[in-house]
Amino acid sequence: MKYLKKFSILFFLLAITKVSAQNEQDQLVRDVLLLADEFAKPAASAAAYQANSGWFTSAVALKKWQFEVSVNGNAMFVPKSQQSYTVSNTRFQVLNIKDRSSALVPTAFGKKVDVQYEGEVFGNKFEFDSFEGIDKEVVIHPFIQLAVGLPYDVEFAFRYAPELTIDDVAVSTIGFGLKHNLNQYFKYSREDDFQFAVSGAYNIFDVSYAFQPVDISIAELDVVEVDANLWMAKAIGSKRYGNFEVFGALGATNSNYDYIMGGSGSGLNDINTALGRLGDTETQFKGDIGFNVYADWFKFSTMVTAGKFFNLNMGLHFRI
Repeated sequence: MKYLKKFSILFFLLAITKVSAQNEQDQLVRDVLLLADEFAKPAASAAAYQANSGWFTSAVALKKWQFEVSVNGNAMFVPKSQQSYTVSNTRFQVLNIKDRSSALVPTAFGKKVDVQYEGEVFGNKFEFDSFEGIDKEVVIHPFIQLAVGLPYDVEFAFRYAPELTIDDVAVSTIGFGLKHNLNQYFKYSREDDFQFAVSGAYNIFDVSYAFQPVDISIAELDVVEVDANLWMAKAIGSKRYGNFEVFGALGATNSNYDYIMGGSGSGLNDINTALGRLGDTETQFKGDIGFNVYADWFKFSTMVTAGKFFNLNMGLHFRI
């Protein structure tokens, strides 16, 4: 009985130790989620602006079975408010900011700062530098698009961009859009009248931001990926004056996105499992204004999108 009692006590102590260690890891994972969420959230919001810019540059639909091939480039401008955020020790369970109680640290777009975190799990002390942003105020995203005119003044567009890496940012996108001209329902509408249309688009937009490896004892992290499913709906108005056309649009985007951390280590799977539950949905409103210049068989377009972010889109559109 003595041996059984000793064995029972030993088993109980081992169980308590295991639960305590597991709790430490869970607490560290939650702290890392906090950092990852704040680091990546502006990138997820920005993805909605880049992916949903430049779909349509006129309320007039292509003629039935007419094709248009477009080569576009987006330049997204990141405001200062989206380049950094404030973090404090009161928000952590395991981590602490070294030698201070709060600090201004970068998002995925920000600059590297001299801020370190420290903590202890499983009796092992560790420290690591703050996640390092890409230090960019402008993010470029080129893509190609194919559009075709359908019956009933409907236009269908398909967009594709294979993974392209610029500095430490890798971007890929695929999506489709529809536009429907409304002037056909106006009894006395003419081709040179002000034109109205409604449009919608869906994108799968993947972007990853690499940073210097961060060792948190249970894992080493070196990239955060944002996988976004994006919907857009907007109303478009345009008016053509000879070879020049002005247009404007108002719309909304709805984005559902997930984060994935890249790296190695025994705790990486736990971090990504928890990140999978952290995925969020965001609705944003935006406005577009721009102009087109027409030639015989192509046009040049430029568009400015304003909202939480400022985005410039320029494109060459070749009609077949």
